[in-house]
Amino acid sequence: MNYGDFFSEDVGAFMRSPVREIFKKVDLASIYSFAGGYPDASTFPLDEVRSLSARVLEKYGAKALQYGATQGVPELREVIAKRYGVPVENVQITTSSQQGIDVCTRVFVNPGDVILTTAPTYLGALQSFKSYRAEIRTLDNPGGKKPKFCYVIPDFQNPSGETMSLEQRENLVALARERDFLIVEDSPYRELRYSGEPVPTLYSLAPERTLHLGSFSKIFAPGFRLGWILGPGPLLEQIYVCKQSLDLCPPVFDQYMAAEFMGSGALDANLQKSIALYRAKRDKMLSLLEKYMPEGVSWTHPEGGLFLFLTLPDGFDTVALYDRALSAGVAYVAGSFFYPDGSHRNTMRMNFSFLDASRMEAGVQLLAEVIKNH
Repeated sequence: MNYGDFFSEDVGAFMRSPVREIFKKVDLASIYSFAGGYPDASTFPLDEVRSLSARVLEKYGAKALQYGATQGVPELREVIAKRYGVPVENVQITTSSQQGIDVCTRVFVNPGDVILTTAPTYLGALQSFKSYRAEIRTLDNPGGKKPKFCYVIPDFQNPSGETMSLEQRENLVALARERDFLIVEDSPYRELRYSGEPVPTLYSLAPERTLHLGSFSKIFAPGFRLGWILGPGPLLEQIYVCKQSLDLCPPVFDQYMAAEFMGSGALDANLQKSIALYRAKRDKMLSLLEKYMPEGVSWTHPEGGLFLFLTLPDGFDTVALYDRALSAGVAYVAGSFFYPDGSHRNTMRMNFSFLDASRMEAGVQLLAEVIKNH
């Protein structure tokens, strides 16, 4: 039986995530993993989750276990609106910020339409764009065709860890207005700043054409699978209708948990602990790279987030090197997967949030040895 006959034309555009393939094959506890984007599990507020669960059930009863509104429960939309200073009608809850990326692409993009992005950019976004058969172009080579939207992660980008300056943001807004395209501002890491000063969001600079995506995965816990979109009402209305066919509504119990966590001040208290932990991990990673990496290797110095990006000398191929590194017991993600054209094969993304600090030195030292030997 030829099962291929049953698949749609879109299936041929699907892109496997090399990160997820690693997780399928490898026990992360058995290696030194700098590969994923996992938060440190010690940042998960287990005690608060236990007490919040009881509070939610006592406060909302069976309502917390029932279907909810597609836009999200009012309580969560209201606390997000208050925190970020927007009208509640400009808040749409999503089942993860990954869904936010995907639903924006689904609503705005036809096969062959142009999406602009940076290079490198988030792998999960590239997967979504390709699945809808978009033409992906980069900001430094936009071409002549009018884009539907530009996708960017302005704060502590995944994978590079870099932050767009105010001038860069203003230039992007000016280009979007000149060429009349939307901006999808993915912002899962913005609250995780360890140094430097915050830069205004693109949404604050161009609210009439920006969809701002937020996430609870890095500031609460990824297991809740909750995110949100801030944006103009007419755009959110179409996203709302689209979401009805996707999941009916985001997880209701999880939304009430998030509303209580954010609204009670527990989020900010937990963020302080998370920021202190991640700042120390970032600083340790930077010092270890300085100590062990061979000459010719360079890396970014992020002011926040979970990642930094390594560039090896020309001629290195981190895709080819990966199996050797994994056999030695250390994992990373090859940087070329984050480029729409698969270029820059001499780069790699390293995550500093997941691995326990006590194991970080041995992992960096091992990776440096693999690079030296290669």
